Amino acid sequence: MSALDAYPHRRVLGTRWADNDIYGHVNNVEYYALFDTLINAYLIKEGGLDIHAGDVIGVCAASQCDYHAAIAFPEDVTGGLRVAKLGRSSVTYEIGLATDSGLAATGSFTHVFVDRATRRPAPIEGRLRDALQRLVRD
Repeated sequence: MSALDAYPHRRVLGTRWADNDIYGHVNNVEYYALFDTLINAYLIKEGGLDIHAGDVIGVCAASQCDYHAAIAFPEDVTGGLRVAKLGRSSVTYEIGLATDSGLAATGSFTHVFVDRATRRPAPIEGRLRDALQRLVRD
């Protein structure tokens, strides 16, 4: 059984040489970059989110990370993604990061989708809502 079995979407993310800090492990801020990469790659590929010209964009309203084990370059990291709460204009994700040694971090991230021009909340609709619905945990 994998540490990420409870996450319906998984993606290998990897690490970079520059991710390691002076202590020889991936710096804590890079975990958030991995969260961002995992979420936004899914939204673009599966949800059709047009980050360059779409009428709706996602902005981060909250994020949180619990660290369980160190990650160090050149380890591959697999990210797991699921949706804890899907609202009208917001979504809260749960994320797991794992290496061959097991679960390294868990966290959450809340996006509020807004109109690109007005920055007012916008409903999550169509292909984007369908993609997020597929990740809603039981």
